[in-house]
This record gives sequence, C-alpha cells and structure tokens, in this order.
Amino acid sequence: MSYRLYVQPAAPYSALHGDMDGQRFDWALIDASGVFQASGQEDDRATIEQTLTRNDLEHVLLVGLLPGDDVLFCFAEIPARQARYVRQALPFAVEEQIAQDIDSVHLALGKRSEEGFRVAAIDRQRMAVWHELFDAFQGADLEALYPDAALLPVSESRWCICIAGENALVAGSRGEWFRMRTENLGILAYTLAQPGKDEVAAEIPVTLYGSEQDLEHYAENVRPIETEERLRVSREVLQMTPLELLAHSQHNELCQPINLCQGPFEHADKASGIWRVWRPAAIVAGLWLALQVGVELGLGYYHHQQAAALEDQAMALYHDVFPQDTRATAANVRRVLEGRLRVARQQGPQADFLSLLSQAGAEYDRLGGGQNLQFDSVNYSRQRGELVVELRADSYDRLSALRGAIGDRGLEARIGSVVNDSNGARARLTVSGGS
Repeated sequence: MSYRLYVQPAAPYSALHGDMDGQRFDWALIDASGVFQASGQEDDRATIEQTLTRNDLEHVLLVGLLPGDDVLFCFAEIPARQARYVRQALPFAVEEQIAQDIDSVHLALGKRSEEGFRVAAIDRQRMAVWHELFDAFQGADLEALYPDAALLPVSESRWCICIAGENALVAGSRGEWFRMRTENLGILAYTLAQPGKDEVAAEIPVTLYGSEQDLEHYAENVRPIETEERLRVSREVLQMTPLELLAHSQHNELCQPINLCQGPFEHADKASGIWRVWRPAAIVAGLWLALQVGVELGLGYYHHQQAAALEDQAMALYHDVFPQDTRATAANVRRVLEGRLRVARQQGPQADFLSLLSQAGAEYDRLGGGQNLQFDSVNYSRQRGELVVELRADSYDRLSALRGAIGDRGLEARIGSVVNDSNGARARLTVSGGS
C-alpha cells in the first residue's frame, strides 16, 4: 500500500535562516484509501522519520506545503500550445506581473484556463532552500511542493477561506490563492463581494472553514464578511486540523494546485536499473559522438570567435547609450532593450490587486501590523492599477517606513492626506506597480 506524507513547516521558519535541523513541522500521514494513519504538530524531522521507520512503511511519497505568501499566483496569456514553446515564452508573459528581476524567479506552469495558463512564481533562492529541506527527509521520496492555500477545497464556491490560528488561507475558483493574518480578514469583505468581469451572479458563495475555537475567537474579524450583502457565507466547523483539511482536499482531487517541482527542481528518479541495461549502447554512442565532435571542432571554434567579437561590439554600443546599466549581458541585452521600450510606452507595469495586497501586507506585518500600524480601509482601482489604503499609525515615521519598505520591493508607494493628532497620524497610502 502506498502512503502520502503531508509536511508543512511551522513558524518561525528557521530553515530560511540556515538552521535546517531546527525547523519544526506539522504533518499528516494518509494511506491510499484516504484514511489518516498518523499526524503531529511542531515536530522535528527526526521524529517524523522515526514514525515511518517504526511502522516499516514503504512507497511513501512526500508532499511539502510552502507558506502561501511565499508564492505568487498569476496568469500567462500564451497562444502556443506545445509545452516547449509555452515554457520558452513564459518569463516574458509574466514579467510585468512580478516585482523583481524575472531571472531570479522560479516559474511553475499550471493548467490552461479561460484567462490563460495558471502560473506560480517564487524567488529562486527561497525555492532552493525549501526544496533542499523537504528532499532531505529519509524514508520518503519528494513528490511535490505546493503553496498551502492552493490546496483548499473551493468546490462550488467562488471563494474558500480557512482560519488556521493567526493565519487565514484564501483560495478562489479561478485558481488564485493567498495567505494573510486572520485579524485582517474584514478588509477583504468588499473585494470578495465584487464579481468578475464575466460574472452576473446575484450572490457570491463563500465557504468558511475553521475550528470552533478559531471561529469564536476571530468572530469580530469574520463578521464583515458574513454581513456583506453580496456574499453567501457557509460555515464549516472543522473536526480536523487545517493541514488535514488540505491533505483531504488534495487526495480527493478537490483542488488543482500547481506543483513547484518543475525545471531544475523536478523530481529525479533514483532508480538506476534502466541505465545499467543501456550502458553499453550509451558507450558506443558516446564514442561516435566524440568522433563527430572532433571533426567539426575546428569550424565550431572559428564561428565561436566570430560570435564573441560581434557580441563585444554589440555590448560596446549598448554601454555607450546606457553607461550605468550593469545588468545587461550579451545573452539578455535584447530582452532588456525590449523591456525598456515596453516600460517607456506603458509608463510602468500595472500590478494586479492580489500582488499589490500580498506585498504591501507582508511589509505591514513586518512593521508591527495591528499594533503600531492599522489598516482602516482598502480600495483597489483596476483601471489605474492602484491600491489605496487608509492607515493609522503611532507616528508619521512609521508610515514613512512602510512606504520605504514597499518601495524597496520595486513598487511605487505614495503617502497623502496626512493628519496628525494626539493618537498618532492618519494618512492615505497609494501603491501601484512602479516603473
């Protein structure tokens, strides 16, 4: 019988700071029929491995669940259908939706939908850390890495929300997902109630999951969603942990998450039996290839020298025009020039609502959101591509720090309508895609 081991890193994420052995995990083991065999919370890797060894389990596949706010969801409009051409065009199709150098981002391709191909994007170095962490488990083979919120069972609802203590996981029927602080759920009520451009439904169905304790504890934060006229909210009291809900949903195919183990992080088959069978034929083919390469080596060297000389001339011309640009190389100079022209024509890329909210929210949490800094309201203009946030802080310096932190992410942030009073400062923060 085959088993799947679902593993989710528990905060704080010590692995991201180089302490792999100190990382703790929530986990659940499920058999082929969907029955949970074992589970645990905030255990170290050795404890989980000992459980597998003690029960003499074989054919265990490991599914890692990454924090949903580490992974960005977006769509890619690519007319091609062959996988090879789609992957070649993918970086150019999503470059404007990602607020960092596209060369430093790992892109995972999902299924095609009416809006285009579903795409998951994560910082390449961060992905390498997570992949190394989960691939190091003994007794289980890494099968997939998913953003945790992407495994929510959306089913017939437009939106699905799961309260997992201080964090809330949110997923939509179009495939989008994100993760946020539960105390900030109320600011989403108006946004969730807005129908899509092709939707005409009088009510928008929303499913809310949570334990009885969490639903009671965060009742005030959930109330704006439940009282919104356009939303029809169905409560589902969990008799299992949020991780077990995600495992149940993925096992029963109630979701369509994007596996991040693609490209350089794709799972490699550790079996070597086939290689041993074909090894003699491979040696003969290798010798023939070596002879062929030797015949054409001289001509190839000549053309290489000519190409290098042309590349040097091209880069010399480019640096005459853009002397301060150190990012361009002979390999990417064409794409860099196209990007400059595109930015000049469009006056900067427009980030969508989820991207702006995710990145602004991350800096809001880092600067003490909910204590020294509070959101009063959030509005988004799709036409202008702007997120407008009414803020209250203990001082203007706190507001300025938030603006600077968002700007460091490559976005444009402006503060206006500042009012100072005895309780601190109130202002309006406008965030857009930047230039």
